[in-house]
Formats: sequence, C-alpha cells, structure tokens
Amino acid sequence: MHIELSPDKRYYSIGEVAKAFDVNASLIRFWDKEFDILKPKKNAKGNRMFTPEDVNNLKLIFHLVKERGFTLEGAKTHLKEGQKKTLDKFEIISKLETIRTQLTNIKNEL
Repeated sequence: MHIELSPDKRYYSIGEVAKAFDVNASLIRFWDKEFDILKPKKNAKGNRMFTPEDVNNLKLIFHLVKERGFTLEGAKTHLKEGQKKTLDKFEIISKLETIRTQLTNIKNEL
C-alpha cells in the first residue's frame, strides 16, 4: 500500500482519500460509519473532510481488513483491545517499507 497525500494539508476530501487507497468512496463512507476511531469533520455542504489522523486510522483499518484479511468485527475488536500495540507495529512496518523502497532505489542507481 502506498498512500500519497500531501503532509502539509489539514483536511482531505473523501475523493482524495478514496483515490489514495485505490478504493471507492462508498467504502470509505462505510468504514466511517463502522469504525468509531474515524471522526471526519463535515463542511457546510455535508461532505466529509478527513484529518491526517483519520488518514492514519484508515491506513490501519485498510491494513487489517484488506491486507491481513480481518473481518470488520475482528478489526474492531483488534483495534479496541490492542490499538496502541497494533498502531506501533503498523508504524514500524510502514517505516520499514519506506526504507526498503529507498534502498531499492539506491541499488537501482548503482
């Protein structure tokens, strides 16, 4: 999974988030309803605006459901019981993937 969203932005539209995760906006809306850890703001038109924290939580949900094959109930339970541990492991995995990409790029330039 490679999510490319500008770190400078404070809010992301549902379209930007869906495109970054390569999923339909309807899935993001569904996850928003299902997972309490997602708390997007709504603008005057009622459109969801996701914060960087929401995006990180979406990365975690995506990892559990799409990459590790958790059911929604399993992912909810996992998040409630071990959110800190899961988040720490996920952040480590993400950093290692970034390092691997950087190393591969360096190797290819040699």
